[in-house]
Amino acid sequence: MSKNKVLNLKDKIDGNEMDLSLCNLTEVPVKELAAFPKVTVLDLSCNNITSLPLEFCSLSHLVKVDLSKNQLTVLPDDLGRLGNLQHLDLYNNKLTILPVSFSQLKNLKWLDLKDNPLEINLAKAAGDCLDEKQCKQCAARVLQHMRILQEEVDKERERRLLKDKELEKKKETKQREREAKEREARKREKAEGKERKRKEYNAHMAALAIQEQKNKRKEEKKKRNGQMAADKKAAAESTPKAQRRSLIGLLFKLLLLVLLGLAGVVGVCHLTGLKEEAVCAPINIAVDDGLSWIREQEVDVRVRELVQEVDIRARELLQKLTSLAPHFLEPLGVAPTATEPVETLEN
Repeated sequence: MSKNKVLNLKDKIDGNEMDLSLCNLTEVPVKELAAFPKVTVLDLSCNNITSLPLEFCSLSHLVKVDLSKNQLTVLPDDLGRLGNLQHLDLYNNKLTILPVSFSQLKNLKWLDLKDNPLEINLAKAAGDCLDEKQCKQCAARVLQHMRILQEEVDKERERRLLKDKELEKKKETKQREREAKEREARKREKAEGKERKRKEYNAHMAALAIQEQKNKRKEEKKKRNGQMAADKKAAAESTPKAQRRSLIGLLFKLLLLVLLGLAGVVGVCHLTGLKEEAVCAPINIAVDDGLSWIREQEVDVRVRELVQEVDIRARELLQKLTSLAPHFLEPLGVAPTATEPVETLEN
């Protein structure tokens, strides 16, 4: 409202009363009314007010309010905040119900709800309100009725809260179950992953072991092949040497046999009665010439020692042959003769 209207509003004040009836108001000037806390009686009757703003409930200094003959269809939910209200006239409006907080108007002593389309139970509680006594009874009965409604509302609210708590509890239980399932699933997945990794590791280690065995077998096979090749090579290399050694041995044996044969012939021709035979004459001459040649030569002491050793061995051999000669000469009819010393090399 403008400043002029505020000044006019002051003109409506008479002591602790403010008369705004028949002002053709469609809304309550709450802000302007709040500027006059000493006004405890407010007359808003015979206007076109359809609703009260929420701020109207902050005018807790009001004791008596007249809202009769308006177009109110509903009252604010916080109407119970008007704790000092004792007289309330709602005659001839369009109210059907009252807010539950109406039960909090503990100081209310007078109430008029005539000519309102009230719901049945509220209308029964309100009564006729034809005189002062009935209006006081109306206030008491309506407060009692609203307290019952308040209790029902509180119970309903409590049931709703319990239901909400149960729903919340169920929701939390489901949430915990879901989280438990998720944890179990993660745990199982982790265990499966660990088992899978373990199997992969075992498979990998088995593959490495198999590969190592294969490599080992290949290495062993390679070594065997190398050994076989080396053996073959060694055999191939040693075969000619062995053949050569066996050939040399065979030649040496043949030479030894020839030497033994010559020694035997020389011994027979020198030690037996055959030395006078024409067959032994060339042999005896060759032996005598050889011994004479050796005597004539100036040989080294070692050579002399070697010749003496050979001479000694020849003597021993001749003696053995002499001992065996009778067995071979008797069938031939040749008599053995006494042995004669063989000349040795002397200086």
